[in-house]
Amino acid sequence: MKDLSVILVSYNTAELSKKVLDLLFTSNLQRERYEVFVIDNASQDDSNQILEFEFPNITLIKNSVNVGFGRANNQVLNNISGRYVLLLNTDAFVERDTLDKTLQFMDNNPDTGILGVRLVGRDGILQPSCRYFPTAWNLFVQRAGLQRWFKLTKMVDDMHWDHASVRQCDWVPGCYYLVRKEVIDQVGLFDPRFFLYYEEVDHCLAAKKAGWQVTYFPDATVVHIGGESAKTDNKISSVSKQVSFLQIESEILFFRKNNNFSGFLIYVFLFILADLFAFSKTSIKSIVYGRKCKHLFAIPLFIHILIKTSFGIKPIH
Repeated sequence: MKDLSVILVSYNTAELSKKVLDLLFTSNLQRERYEVFVIDNASQDDSNQILEFEFPNITLIKNSVNVGFGRANNQVLNNISGRYVLLLNTDAFVERDTLDKTLQFMDNNPDTGILGVRLVGRDGILQPSCRYFPTAWNLFVQRAGLQRWFKLTKMVDDMHWDHASVRQCDWVPGCYYLVRKEVIDQVGLFDPRFFLYYEEVDHCLAAKKAGWQVTYFPDATVVHIGGESAKTDNKISSVSKQVSFLQIESEILFFRKNNNFSGFLIYVFLFILADLFAFSKTSIKSIVYGRKCKHLFAIPLFIHILIKTSFGIKPIH
């Protein structure tokens, strides 16, 4: 048995994947203690050729179609032998001691089922690394731009703390996602209905319901670029398209799965109300200041996705 099974999902990120693996294999963790799986989601660049040539000691799985992030990670679960499983994005760069530190913390804290680390951007600026669960209410407050009026509401990305101490939280981002194998044996890994977004939110919720802790660990840092795979796909090349379809789809699926129907209807109502409110504010400012209204009116798209998913019952992708 290995100590660690590392899983990367590659999609049109040949150079980034190479850099991530180079850093991984130069870490302080002894090579015989971990195994590496790379699932390529039908990349159109030369990812497969580069990975096969540069890293013959990895297990490379080549998908003929893009199955999404969560489903790709699930593909190797029957082949892993690690006590822990690390999901590592191809745009997340570890430091030499990251693996050692996080494994040691997990060994010393058996109640922690899932661990996240301190995330910074390429510029060194701190990124949201320790998050609250999304609710119909906190998403409404955020979308409507009412944060200053509801300061006691726990927003998903709460940055108003030092990020320097170990902290229990609701969920951690999936770019460096260390999970105990016992958790996977108990609740599985990612729900295959999520193509992209909300996989780790849903999984952390399931783990916490099963009695495990989700922990933010500040003593290890990962540089996370973010969004590189999406930028290379013409179908979701712009940020607006990426967020306005795939994220809304996953959000609808998440709220329908984890709420009763009345709770789901409240989420639908507050989503539409928030967008109407934001659109009204933007329209009024545009008239007063003679500006062009730039707010994206998302309700038609939301209703379209709502219908296509049969009110959150089945995925589109």
